[in-house]
Amino acid sequence: MTTETAPALTLPGGEMLAWSDLPTERLADGGPLAALAARLAPAGARVLLAGPHDPALLDALAHAQVTCLLRSHPDAVALADRAARVVVGGPAGLPDDETYDLVVAGAGLDAVESVEGDRLGWVGVLERLAAAVRPGGDLLLRLDNPLGVHRLVSVTPWYAGRDDAQWTVGGVLDVDRPASLDQAALRLAGAGLRADTCYAAYPRPEAATALLATGPLRRHTTSGLFDAVLHGACAGGFTGRDVLADPARLAVDALHAGRAVEVAPAWLVLARRDSRAAEPDAPTGGGPVFGTAAVGTAGPDPAGRDDADGVRAGLPVALVQTGPPAVGVVEVADGPDGWNWHTGVTRAAAPADPYDSRPAADRDPEALTGPVPEGRLLRTLLLDACLRRDTATLRRLLRGYAAWLTGQAGEGRLAGAVALAGADNLVVDDTGFAVLDPSWRAAAPLPVDVVLARTLWRFAAELTTGGYAHPWTSTLDVAGLTVVLGGVAGRDLDRATVDAAVETEAAVGASVRGLDAEGRGRLAAELRAVTPTDPPAGPRAYQQLHQAWLRQREENTRLAALLAWTEDLLTSRERALRRAEATINLLSGSLSYRVGRLAITPARLAKRGARAAKRRARQALAPKQEEQP
Repeated sequence: MTTETAPALTLPGGEMLAWSDLPTERLADGGPLAALAARLAPAGARVLLAGPHDPALLDALAHAQVTCLLRSHPDAVALADRAARVVVGGPAGLPDDETYDLVVAGAGLDAVESVEGDRLGWVGVLERLAAAVRPGGDLLLRLDNPLGVHRLVSVTPWYAGRDDAQWTVGGVLDVDRPASLDQAALRLAGAGLRADTCYAAYPRPEAATALLATGPLRRHTTSGLFDAVLHGACAGGFTGRDVLADPARLAVDALHAGRAVEVAPAWLVLARRDSRAAEPDAPTGGGPVFGTAAVGTAGPDPAGRDDADGVRAGLPVALVQTGPPAVGVVEVADGPDGWNWHTGVTRAAAPADPYDSRPAADRDPEALTGPVPEGRLLRTLLLDACLRRDTATLRRLLRGYAAWLTGQAGEGRLAGAVALAGADNLVVDDTGFAVLDPSWRAAAPLPVDVVLARTLWRFAAELTTGGYAHPWTSTLDVAGLTVVLGGVAGRDLDRATVDAAVETEAAVGASVRGLDAEGRGRLAAELRAVTPTDPPAGPRAYQQLHQAWLRQREENTRLAALLAWTEDLLTSRERALRRAEATINLLSGSLSYRVGRLAITPARLAKRGARAAKRRARQALAPKQEEQP
């Protein structure tokens, strides 16, 4: 950053002395935003970080000369030793003659302006930051979406927030603030910047773990990669949070409808100042800007324009942070032969474990090389077939998957990435099955039936706890449905194999989460206790909780009916027994019963005496037989 021993702290006035904007929730290594900013800033570049950012972003920009523009004095003191210079007080404190190669406003513009100075408004702050971009330089700006997934599923209305970070009201209520990508392009053009690349940020604006280029996101609506990334980001980003509906399901449905960009929680817009003397003309009229012209679908659109994917050359199609922090951010680059994995992280040697508790799975970042397999996600195809009660498609997919596993096995066992690839990590096309993310690998080979049962058990658990309609009876438990799915796949799975698959799932889950032996035991107990009446794991969605309550009510009604039937049966049997006892008592007191008893008693005594005599005779003859030669 700089060779100075004492970083400069500039206080031009307007600083907020008792306020902090630094994010409390932080991503490892700064997340995809830090990876993108580091790619945009060459070595020695002058970078302005406008607003509060994760301190890890400064570490990612260690090769550049970074100036931080903050409004909070405590935040400035905390970051003073990480930046070349820190300006406190808002955009008014920036010198007019200073320009930068890259200006990053990754937290939006609301947290840039200080309440202790003159108010510029959203457009005013944008114009001041745009003026700080040198000709040929870039502005990376985050825009929050007022119709994003995070708002659609939020339990608390966006206008009712009373936290310190929500003291400003954004969105459609402020006419100067853009509420869509088209409006953002107009505002940027008015400030002399031309937007050429945009990323949809998921799952939440303040903690985006996935950045997806909006052009490919609109065009590749059946992409297994985007399907898996959106589902994984939203499921993990809302885990343990109360939401109205499942955000992962909403995001994936929006992808298939071609609307994943429109419901993205935030957008990261990359805009460049033209290096020519004349500024680009601002777009006029009400036509779409980002919707088609900038980052639209490939090929001619309804307006008759030929559009490319809208991703600047050299920038990735997707940046995703998933798995252990050591893996870092995984990128997907677009090349002549299609999409390719890219990660600059090398595999680190695993530390020696004195207790020999080798994890069941580990991740090898070096495996994320080569092309990204094309096709649709197997999980989505199976869910779709279940909802349509298409048993023929289910049979074809599951039998094809079972045959593919058998073909990959050696001596009845599977190793490497194939052993851990479930329905949420497999893509299907006309050529067959392929592992989407091959970096997760099994530490030891697993039997084919256990691998198959683990995939089917996970799908059965999601099918039942998620409330999805399917062709089979609702009285099946998760293990029973797994056995049924195994039959559809042409395999005779028993409950012992399913139990082994659940133990394997617990071991793999413990490795992914970094749990110890005790945590692994608790996880295994939780997995074995999963029932169809439970809500799905992850976010606490009211919609799914309501469906779980309905399933529990149906199960309670069924059990109550079964209990009533059992009570009626026991009552009828008890009445029959009482009638039989009464009949016996009546017969035992009659004259014929007594005469019969007197007649039978001597016969019983005679029979008993005959048996005793026969036994004594045998005992007497036994020694004589032994004395004979």
